[in-house]
Amino acid sequence: MWLNKLEEKFGRYAIPNLPKIIVLLYAVGFVIANISPRLYSLLELNPYLILHGQVWRIVTFLLIGPETNLIFVIFVLLFYYSIGSSLEQVWGTFRFNMYYLIGVLGTIVGAFLTYVILTFAYGEGYGAFVNMDTFYLNMTLFLAYASMFPEMEVYLYMILPIKVKWLGYLDGLYLIYIFLSSGFTVAGISVKVSIVAALLNFLLFFFSMKKIRRMGANFKAKTIHKKKARAYKAKTITPKKNGAMHECAVCHRTELDDPELEFRYCSKCDGNYEYCQDHLFTHKHVKR
Repeated sequence: MWLNKLEEKFGRYAIPNLPKIIVLLYAVGFVIANISPRLYSLLELNPYLILHGQVWRIVTFLLIGPETNLIFVIFVLLFYYSIGSSLEQVWGTFRFNMYYLIGVLGTIVGAFLTYVILTFAYGEGYGAFVNMDTFYLNMTLFLAYASMFPEMEVYLYMILPIKVKWLGYLDGLYLIYIFLSSGFTVAGISVKVSIVAALLNFLLFFFSMKKIRRMGANFKAKTIHKKKARAYKAKTITPKKNGAMHECAVCHRTELDDPELEFRYCSKCDGNYEYCQDHLFTHKHVKR
């Protein structure tokens, strides 16, 4: 899987506890919105203004979050943190980082494409009003959560038990409703593009992580176990002659003799007998 290959190369750069950082950014944005609405307006993702010198907006739009009353904001941020932490725990830090990073990049690309298309079609006066944020990206986080834990039950209004998958369906239907009802004004088109970018990101990961969805919450535990097993095996390999780590039991060649050689242990031999690719299937099995 492409995510596994990326994790091998760049996994060490993953940011741990990213859901907490995301929630803190939204909290800071909420404080700014209430203290200085004018300053808050300078944080929005607006391609026109970015191209005219306000380059900080390409990052600061990550502070744009829910802006209603304090109680609702606290509830939403706790909800974001809960589902984000659950996904990070099951997927692993790197995969959650990638989900959010690709989602954010998709939003940025979508904003600039919308600006370019509207400017080309109707003039810069239309493109100047394109604004986007991560609201719909966060909505697809719940879709991802529902796809991972479909049978989990939550209590709606603390009374009615309902499975998460049904809430996921409602979330998806709500996104479709917003998409269809948002109209074709500049704001409406911006909403449509934001939704499409967020859903494409969700679908990319949905189909890329079939194995993880099947294994559910056990995925991370099994992955950690495999990594520990590989690390233990690597530590217990006894160096061969001249410091080599592998040696064919038949021809006694090592990786130092030919870096292109591949070595495997034979499961049918009694003992730890290792063979090169030329003798793995042709050697006589050792029986005690």
